[in-house]
Amino acid sequence: MSYEKLKIYQLAKEVSIEIHTLTVNHLSKIENLETGSQIRRSSKSVRANIVEGYGRRQYNKEFIRFLIYALASNDETLDHLRVIREIKAIKDSTILDPIENSVIQLGKMLNKYLQSIQSRT
Repeated sequence: MSYEKLKIYQLAKEVSIEIHTLTVNHLSKIENLETGSQIRRSSKSVRANIVEGYGRRQYNKEFIRFLIYALASNDETLDHLRVIREIKAIKDSTILDPIENSVIQLGKMLNKYLQSIQSRT
């Protein structure tokens, strides 16, 4: 099996693309340089850490470590989305709500997957 078949990877990939599009299309130039850059990096870090951890899955502790990094980056992404909402950088909640819900769902999925990997040790 490839990491590309993992549901957590598939959702992380979707989220990173949605966030990239959101920041490029809806943030002002200054916010795109500041918060936009931060959230793009954190969302892409989620999927990158899933991939790197999966590549080290033979070493359970390494796999767990990278899943924890992915979860932390996902939490960071959620916080950046909430900052965008709080400072009203994007006023239309119909744009933010679905992405925020996806990030929350991804966090839940990462937690469950992490627990299942940890229970193997």
